[in-house]
Amino acid sequence: MDEDSQKLVQKALETVSKGKTTIIIAHRMSTIENCDKIFVLDSGKVKEEGNFDELKNKGGYFTKLREGKQN
Repeated sequence: MDEDSQKLVQKALETVSKGKTTIIIAHRMSTIENCDKIFVLDSGKVKEEGNFDELKNKGGYFTKLREGKQN
């Protein structure tokens, strides 16, 4: 999906999700930046959980994914 389409989809998701529990499966970090709770999965198991800032500052698996250094 191109960047402009991604922004439109993101805005629509945010609008529709207000006040609701929403499950989002994403590959782009920008898609999950505003999520209340993020579960990072590896081989079907939860590796880490938290919000975006907690996970990015933790220095763990999520940080490696974010930096493109996953194993």
